Amino acid sequence: MALALGLGSLFNHVECPNVSFSHDPKTESIRYATTRDVTAGEELCISDGFKLWLSPVEKAGVSENADTSEADAGYGGLTAVVDEDRTEIPNPYEYGDQEEIIPEQDLPFTRFKPPPEEEDAESIKTVDAWVVDVPEARHITTLLKWLKQAGLEGPELGHLKRVRRRGENMSLLLSTTSEPPQLPQDLNLPAPYLIPVPVSSALTLPSLSLKSALWPTMYTPRRKDEPEPWTRGKTRWAWNAMKRAADMAIKAQSKFEELPVAAHIPAPYGAPDDKPSSSAFIASDSRHSTQHPLRHAAINAIRKMADYRAESEDPGSGPPMTADASSDEATQSSANYLLTDRTFFITHEPCIMCSMALLHSRVKEVFFLYSMGKTGGCGGCACLPTLKGVNHRFAILQWKGEASCGGFSKQDIEIDAAIDV
Repeated sequence: MALALGLGSLFNHVECPNVSFSHDPKTESIRYATTRDVTAGEELCISDGFKLWLSPVEKAGVSENADTSEADAGYGGLTAVVDEDRTEIPNPYEYGDQEEIIPEQDLPFTRFKPPPEEEDAESIKTVDAWVVDVPEARHITTLLKWLKQAGLEGPELGHLKRVRRRGENMSLLLSTTSEPPQLPQDLNLPAPYLIPVPVSSALTLPSLSLKSALWPTMYTPRRKDEPEPWTRGKTRWAWNAMKRAADMAIKAQSKFEELPVAAHIPAPYGAPDDKPSSSAFIASDSRHSTQHPLRHAAINAIRKMADYRAESEDPGSGPPMTADASSDEATQSSANYLLTDRTFFITHEPCIMCSMALLHSRVKEVFFLYSMGKTGGCGGCACLPTLKGVNHRFAILQWKGEASCGGFSKQDIEIDAAIDV
């Protein structure tokens, strides 16, 4: 810790500063740099963060529990504004019965439907298992009893049938142990051998056909996935959240010469205002002002949420646990993931890096306005939540059009299609 005397003590605090600072431990100094062009006669100001003992002039009279999403710690926090020359379109879901279910085709967004899993030969996941051919069919009953007595009826192979019949030839599935099990010697069976078998049951008929070609597999189709119904009230909430992100993106470009990209984490729909988990966070891209290549809007918003949680009096009060999670371990696990049960709004499809950050944060769903076919990680050049090996899935939803969210035009926040956002 150090007290900045001399020049450092002359800077006033504002929440959208035109000067940033960095510490240099080697020289025991503080370096100040402008974040944008400064006009003649303009005061130079810095940001001391949002956890201050004083009340900044522009925040005077605001309670401690106010939304801290506008505070800036170098993560692109900008107050949302509306350009005077832009025609405002009111929220079309503001009035009417807020509990009314909006038909799927009338929603202002479309849902991304992930491709069916394991419906081609290359995507079938397998494991090596021991199999023995049984020349005499009368030995099958004896061997099935022996499997149970030997403790080889574990759940790891419960999705597969134990016996495979091919014409007059029969084979028995034994185990996935590293060494072959010792078979009953009085049956004079041939030596077991390894073959690849599916690691899970078949969810679709094409998958069943592919998996059963390896070994007879159980068919356990999922119930038809019904999309989550959206009420007029929740759609109004989403419309406002996306508009706020768009407004911030416009200001980031026009006032701060940043890329017109912004991300918004609103309070969950219907959440009480007096809970720490109901705080909202918003940030814009700040790569230009900070000269930092990783200051993407999505990363900035997640970091702001993390900083708030870290400085909160109750940092473990994150998103609520699921109904069946009641242990201390479950509580801690829930607190470790920032975006559990949270919805994330961003103007442009997040890049691979940002999409992975959202996946690791266990986000519930991601809304974006414009797809990025060359760099996007939510369906553009890749779709991270559908990749093999990832340990979380999140929903992806794209806003149908610019006119349905505030009246801005695409040119207001258009960027190069090859930019990572």
